[in-house]
Amino acid sequence: MKRQFPAFVAFLSGFIMVFAFFVPQKGVVKFSQGLLTWVIIVGGFTLLLGIVNITRANLVAIKRKEKGWGYKVVLLTFLFAMAASAIIWGAQKDTPYDFLFHNIQKPMMSTMFSILAFFIASAAYRAFRARTMEATLLLLTSIVVMMGRTPLGQFIWKGLPSATDWLMAYPSMAVQRGILIGAALGAAAMSLRILLGIERTYMGRG
Repeated sequence: MKRQFPAFVAFLSGFIMVFAFFVPQKGVVKFSQGLLTWVIIVGGFTLLLGIVNITRANLVAIKRKEKGWGYKVVLLTFLFAMAASAIIWGAQKDTPYDFLFHNIQKPMMSTMFSILAFFIASAAYRAFRARTMEATLLLLTSIVVMMGRTPLGQFIWKGLPSATDWLMAYPSMAVQRGILIGAALGAAAMSLRILLGIERTYMGRG
């Protein structure tokens, strides 16, 4: 029963949503909208469960004085500070939540992404070593695109920005669409496996 009931609920919910999409009858659409409301409710409970889990895990690490426990103190402090300020004063402008968000969280996010840029540059250097024909093509294309986006590239050759625009509009766009089509087919296949009860990893078992 522990295996069959979740699979039955997943099949029934998925079937109703698919049926409502292709056969948009009033009663079916209303029922599917009710299911979407339940998704929001269940999502809220899972968020609460995640907060409880992360709090327990970090409190245990702080109590044991594990490596990096100071960062966990900061994490929990600002987790509850942001939540409490939003609940008590709201998330409107000129509130403590607004102050914490714009003066602490946003600068920290900008700093994190700035540091991430150096890791991306390092990874690009390792990936763009021209050891194969494909890597050489990737290296040359990336150089053309990067140089075409800078004033230095325009100074070297005036046609470089046009070449960059062509690469982004045609080869790059074609590859992106191919990836999106592949991802959509993969998502459809996974959805079908879940509906048929073949894929059960979401229940914690294969």
